[in-house]
Order: sequence, then structure tokens, then C-alpha cells
Amino acid sequence: MAAAPCGRGALPLVLVAIAAALLTYNALLSSRSGLLPLASSSSFPTATAAAASSRRFGAAGSAGRPRPFHTAVTASGSVYNTWQCRVMYHWFKEARRAPGGGEMGGFTRILHSGKPDEFVDEIPTFVADPLAEGDQGYIVLNRPWAFVQWIQKAYIKEEYILMAEPDHIIVKPIPNLSRDGRAAAFPFFYIEPEKNEKVLRKFFPEDKGPITKIDPIGNSPVIIEKGSLARIAPTWMNISIAMKKDPDADKAFGWVLEMYGYAVASAIHGVGNILHKDFMIQPPWDLEVGDAFIIHYTYGCDYDKEGKLTYAKIGAWRFDKRQYTEKPPPRNLPLPPDGLPNRIPQSVVTLVKMVNEATASIPNWDSYAAG
Repeated sequence: MAAAPCGRGALPLVLVAIAAALLTYNALLSSRSGLLPLASSSSFPTATAAAASSRRFGAAGSAGRPRPFHTAVTASGSVYNTWQCRVMYHWFKEARRAPGGGEMGGFTRILHSGKPDEFVDEIPTFVADPLAEGDQGYIVLNRPWAFVQWIQKAYIKEEYILMAEPDHIIVKPIPNLSRDGRAAAFPFFYIEPEKNEKVLRKFFPEDKGPITKIDPIGNSPVIIEKGSLARIAPTWMNISIAMKKDPDADKAFGWVLEMYGYAVASAIHGVGNILHKDFMIQPPWDLEVGDAFIIHYTYGCDYDKEGKLTYAKIGAWRFDKRQYTEKPPPRNLPLPPDGLPNRIPQSVVTLVKMVNEATASIPNWDSYAAG
């Protein structure tokens, strides 16, 4: 996949730093959340043979009886997150009722604002508390804590979970891609454990094994057994908070810090991942939808009058979710002008058409977008 870069000492000293960090954030969290503290190194399960082979790319769909999974999306409650959730939930429902959608079970928006909003009757919602100590200017830090609360408190009848995000559009029905105790995940080119080994060893000690046990993933999209996620989630939360408090990790990982937190937690608990490059695409770098299940519209799509990509520079025609941080997008977003559609990637045109189809179907979108 062609892609643009994403803008995001001695062993005894390392062990002392780890011990100090664990004491600090375990004391901070256990007093308010009822969580188990992050386990000591000797308490973690060792990696299985299946986990050791986690870097296998390829298809591993369902076999035999259906294995339904529950789709969960975390959201802050901002206008920006909310309109994306509404669009995402529309396409989730379309995919679930389409042929092949039989393994797509329930859906939950995990709203980590601490209070319900006006859309709880439209979208199945679990209200989670934000971190009591605040997100330190990094709103995504609330995500692991929100998952911990949901797993501990909600009734989830499915035995598998798909962790997704508001800016995911489901293009076609998703089967349960996990297999043999391994999760199914998308490999991100910018998650580079080997490149960041020095920093990661603060959180993934050498006795856990080679740094290559950490897969190049985030928590989303991931399909995982519910029991595995229940073990991973508190560790993911604790490690993400510890990374945010660590100047070296915070500087190295930036906006993708909690993605590294999840990847490390998954490796610590011996949960391997089948890496699916076709799990999702990311326009404008992926030009075709192809066999993908999800369009992830995290990047801006800007083009000049000739249909040439002008990434990081506003183009003559554009779609960028960041245009709609304060107000939702209107219905009928403009498609590329006459003469350009064949020059602009099919993935981008499909993305805008699907946003338009969703907003046309969701009642009262015009008044909603008008604010």
C-alpha cells in the first residue's frame, strides 16, 4: 500500500522505572475504577505457538457454524465524532442485513463523555466515564478505559468483538476473520515496534520475548474473542496511561500512542493476530476499494483542477472530515466536477457517495446539519 507518512540505559534502571510507573498509575486507577492492577511480569501468560505465528497475512474467515461478533465504537460525544457515528451505524445496519452479514451481531457506541446525548435512541449506546484525571489533551486516552468499563458492566451476548471507529464505513458484510484463538487485525505501516524497541522495552521487558512479538496494529479494526479482550483491556489502559506520562514514549508515539499501548498489551497477554491487509483501505492512498470491508477516511482527499492529489494542501475539489469538526456535513456533498471523476481514485468517489447515501437516509439530517 502506497502511503504518506502519518504525522503523529542499563537494564536495572529500566526495571526501576517500570516499577515506579506501575506503583504510580496502579494506585491512581485502582482507587476509582475497581480494576485489577497491571500484573507483574511473571503473571502474564506465555505466548502460544499460535501467537508466535501472528504475522501471517491472508484470509482466515469463518468455518463451520457462525461465530457472531459484536461491533463496538468509542466516541467522545463531540459533533465531529457524532456525525461520523451516525453515518457508520447506517452502513453497519446495511451490511448486517445484506447477504453474508450473518455473523455481524449487535452494535454499541461506547460514549466516553460520561453522559447520554440525544442520539442514544438512534444508536445503541453505553455511557462510560472519562478518565477522572483527564485525558492530558489526548482524547483517545479515554478509549481503553471506556472499553474496560463496557466489558466489565455491559451484557454482551456475542463471544467475539469487532473494535471499530467512527470514521469507518463498512463497504460489505464482514465475516468473523479471527481464527484459532488469534485476533484478526489490520497492519499499520506506521506502527514500527522494531524501530522503537528502546522505548518499548520500558513497557515490554526482555523477559517477555523478542520485540517482534508486538504486531504492527492498533485496537481497531480488530476482531477478538471477548475473553481475550477482557484480559487485554486493563493492561492496554494502564500501559497507554504510563506511555503518556513517559516523555520518551509520548514524544516517540504522539497521536498513535494508545495504538502502541494496545499492541504491547496484546503481546503481553499472548494474543496473536492474523494480519489482514484487505481489512480496510485508507483513501486517498488506496486507489480502489477492491476486497476491503471498511473504508477508513482518516486522511484528507484534496485534488487540483486536473485531478492531481494535493495532499496537505487544500485542493480545487476535496473531502476531508476535518471540514466538519463543528457542524455535520450537509446532504449531497459535491462529487468531483465533470471530467474529473475518472482521474480521482474510485475509493475517494465511493467514500463521498456512501456518505451522501447515509445522510440522505438518516431522518432530519438537513436540520441536524444546519445546527
